[in-house]
Amino acid sequence: MPSEVDERVPEQPHFEGEDIRELDALAEAILGLRGADEIKRFLRDLCTRAELEALAHRWLIARLLDEGLPYLTVAERAEGSTTTVTRVSQWLHHGAGGYQIALERTKQINDSRKADE
Repeated sequence: MPSEVDERVPEQPHFEGEDIRELDALAEAILGLRGADEIKRFLRDLCTRAELEALAHRWLIARLLDEGLPYLTVAERAEGSTTTVTRVSQWLHHGAGGYQIALERTKQINDSRKADE
């Protein structure tokens, strides 16, 4: 069944000093993967366990913040520090928009799955 996911992406602001060598090549590699299993396998090969845990932890914090939970509640549920919660919140609200895109797409996918049930 075709996906109803909105493919529009807001224009990304350019942040001075944010040019990371080979980031475009990395993005292309991820774009070429098919499905969550291939992405997880790629990330497992690319990142250390600690890096993967940090990425997953930040994603959890972003999702909890998106639910509107207070920082202390987010820190408790994510078993992390309020410093990390504050940093994720800063990027969530003033970053390049990546968290917002991923959060919206995730909601759309979940809503589509619920409608199919």
